[in-house]
Amino acid sequence: MTINCAEACINGCVLGDQCPNQEYKAQASKFIHETSLEKILEMAQESVRKKQMAPPQWVLPED
Repeated sequence: MTINCAEACINGCVLGDQCPNQEYKAQASKFIHETSLEKILEMAQESVRKKQMAPPQWVLPED
């Protein structure tokens, strides 16, 4: 069974132990516990800044 985790798991994982993304959950948990909030906010601000500085990307419909 394949589900769209971005839609189905908005309020938490619906698959529990059957979730195919368990390894990412552990990585995310480790990152959150080992990284200060200030560092996470700094990384987020840098990401926003890079996106604002990037030229616009146009999505053209296929012919």
